[in-house]
Amino acid sequence: MDNAELGKRLKTARLSKKMTQSEVAGNFITRNMLSLIESGSATPSMKTLEYLSGVLDIPMDKLLSDSWEESTEIPDFQALRSAKKLLSEQKYIQLLDSIKAEGMFQDELHAIRSIAHLEAAGMLAESDQAEQLQKALHHARSAAEEAAEGIYANQARIAQANQIIAESAQSLSSYYSSLAKGKNI
Repeated sequence: MDNAELGKRLKTARLSKKMTQSEVAGNFITRNMLSLIESGSATPSMKTLEYLSGVLDIPMDKLLSDSWEESTEIPDFQALRSAKKLLSEQKYIQLLDSIKAEGMFQDELHAIRSIAHLEAAGMLAESDQAEQLQKALHHARSAAEEAAEGIYANQARIAQANQIIAESAQSLSSYYSSLAKGKNI
């Protein structure tokens, strides 16, 4: 495979993930180098290819395969794969910021997003700071909403979210009550 074809595949994969060159390049290579690779003007090392394969969530054998086929389903598969990876890495906020529940896997993505919201809410609810508790409430509400969607609707997750909502609201109430009495927590 020539550099132009490899560059085209990398660019297609990056665009289907809705990532900028800077996001893909990260701290591993420069954005300019990625641009040269995508245009076919530079040949990436195997180490760079392994890095790009990981960031773009494309197996090396598929990236270098002679039978590369673009598909309208690639973005949907990539979104689901990325969501699963971010969830397993416990990168809940990154998942929620980058993956929306849409496309052919929207039911699965609602389920994954509800788990991510619930985990984020649980961590934030442990704080004694009002701002963190308010964020916990937001994530818990979102967890309940997402857990009610699609064929993977989950009553247990909704109940967990409601429990966090109640506990966070109680903590916020205590916090504001102590402020009103002139006591700082």
